Amino acid sequence: MMSSSFIPLRQRTPTRLVAAVSFIFLVLTLDAQAQRNVQPRQQIKASRADVEVPYPPTLPDGRSIVSDCADEFLKPPSRLRDGVTIAETPPTVDFLFYPGQNYPGKPWSNWGNGMATDGKYYSAIGDHLAIGAKVDGSHGSGSAFVFEYDSNSRTLRELVNTTKALDLPNGHYTPGKIHSRIDMGNDGWLYFATHRGSKSSTIDKYHYEGDWILRCHPETGESEVVVKGAVPNHAIPTSLLDPDRLIFYGGTAAGLNSDQQGDRFFAYDVKNHKLLYDGPDGPSRSMIFARSTGRVYYVPGKGDGPLMSFDPESDKAPIEVNGSHIGVRAATKETHDDFVYTISLGQSSDDADIWSFNTRTEQCENIGTAAVGSQAYVASIDVDPTGRYLYYVPGAHGGSERDGSPVVQFDVRTGKKKVIAFLDPFYTDKYGFTLKGTYSTAVDPAGDKLYITWNVSRGTKAWDCCGLTVIHIPESERQP
Repeated sequence: MMSSSFIPLRQRTPTRLVAAVSFIFLVLTLDAQAQRNVQPRQQIKASRADVEVPYPPTLPDGRSIVSDCADEFLKPPSRLRDGVTIAETPPTVDFLFYPGQNYPGKPWSNWGNGMATDGKYYSAIGDHLAIGAKVDGSHGSGSAFVFEYDSNSRTLRELVNTTKALDLPNGHYTPGKIHSRIDMGNDGWLYFATHRGSKSSTIDKYHYEGDWILRCHPETGESEVVVKGAVPNHAIPTSLLDPDRLIFYGGTAAGLNSDQQGDRFFAYDVKNHKLLYDGPDGPSRSMIFARSTGRVYYVPGKGDGPLMSFDPESDKAPIEVNGSHIGVRAATKETHDDFVYTISLGQSSDDADIWSFNTRTEQCENIGTAAVGSQAYVASIDVDPTGRYLYYVPGAHGGSERDGSPVVQFDVRTGKKKVIAFLDPFYTDKYGFTLKGTYSTAVDPAGDKLYITWNVSRGTKAWDCCGLTVIHIPESERQP
């Protein structure tokens, strides 16, 4: 006998069956979608993973340097902005890798601005470490290096290894970055400062007491500490040196263990080992130096704003320059006709302004913009000996290759921008590495060469090593 609850299938309402079938279909559908979605995510993750690259980086056939002069240097890889021109004569370009990159950094990087004098170029790279295990085991922390490039021998020579110069015990904070300028005093010494990698290392556990001002003598090879912690428990990401008065100016970044948070500005007498000034609201990345007057100028923080002026002869705190407004992410040296040229912060921006600053009248003027394509971030800008041409590379923190890693010449008289060379994709195609931005450029005092320290990718996401190009600027492209 049938149960009273049983109803033949063909007579039964479809509601429960449809619901059950729908549920099963939904589960199967979601599972199928999940299976389809897993593979793309895995592929994306795999495609984003860094490739393994050998250390040290090398050039083909064991060469230490390669030189090229190619028509490809004058071919833009993407659309240029209106009004941008291209040089008519390609330059000869020398390239070499920095020595000492014998293990993976995190990553090997250039962050500080170099200088050129008497056929020599001085620059710095570092492994970006600050504390923790390192492949070669020395000190268990970071290393930064200062090099000299000799344009006659076309070789790089190591002058300073900060790990050796500081000689700290294992477990102590040891900086793997030189983020400051390298400047030469009238005493023949090069002066620079160290900076942290990870901010997490700036704590008492790692004995952090602040970063160092160091100096080295390129003739003797001697290096030494000038002072540790000029501003206690602060790193020094930006600096400049008054070479005549031997005053080292710095903008700081607070360590996690500092009671004084925020950027500070300081002046330190390196000859007499004396702190002359330390105050709040300092510059985060760059300053203006007027050698003709000895005054230093800066905008507090990162953005555009009013200039602060510090006069070492006045014994007073910095004062605001009346009516001033300017951007100072990078600045040139002072020209023979009393001008310094600066550039605004272009990081994550559509463009960046180029400014002139008259050190005699203290007048600021916007004279143009920097971008030639999609990139606007410039971390180093230089003026040639004539005072007419500025040189820079947009895309400092990676991204220069999106515009062809252009080397730009800016005419301060006309405001016109001319690309001297597009270095990408030439090096990618010929040698298998890509130039991805720079924080260090310098014009030779003769005006015929531009030195550029690059962060270089050998197929990695960002970059993995550092290299140097020497751009031999054709005379026809730099007529006054």
